[in-house]
Amino acid sequence: MDFLIIILAAAATFGVCFLFDRLFTKKFRNRKEHKTGLAVRMNKRYGAFGIIMIALGCAAIFAALNGNSWLLAVAGGVIILCGIGLIVYYLTFGVYYAEDTFLLNTFGKRGVRYQYRDIVGQQLYNASGNILIELHLKDGRTVGLQSTMTGVYPFLDYAFAAWCRQTGTAAESCEFHDPESSLWFPPVEV
Repeated sequence: MDFLIIILAAAATFGVCFLFDRLFTKKFRNRKEHKTGLAVRMNKRYGAFGIIMIALGCAAIFAALNGNSWLLAVAGGVIILCGIGLIVYYLTFGVYYAEDTFLLNTFGKRGVRYQYRDIVGQQLYNASGNILIELHLKDGRTVGLQSTMTGVYPFLDYAFAAWCRQTGTAAESCEFHDPESSLWFPPVEV
């Protein structure tokens, strides 16, 4: 019986994540780049873990109400806030791209459209096996892309080809370009 409850809870969690994603997509993603279907998105685990954390936080608060433990209630509130943060991060971050432009969506900011030639360089970080590719843009912003994101490598390959086309650079002349080592753009001087 307990196993069935766990399976039903997991199915409900992933179902709610799927519905939130679809609702958010229809409401807020209506630009040209959104409609191509080409995107770099956070892994769906962020949304699923967010919902699980909210459920655990609620359970901790209900347990605290039965046992009169204010510490457990505060911990439950913190866990709920962390879960909400994961869901918001999952729903708001995305890089959507089309033939000549890409759209960067981040939390609290309206999506900004860039051309591929606006990429001025990249910096590479390796944190416990997770590769972070930080793209530096002409306006001073940076875009952090994790190797675990959905669609990151197809985007980088496409962005490099479009960058070469828009800057008039021949791909063969780019000595820095080495996708096997996660290098697509010129290195940023630190």
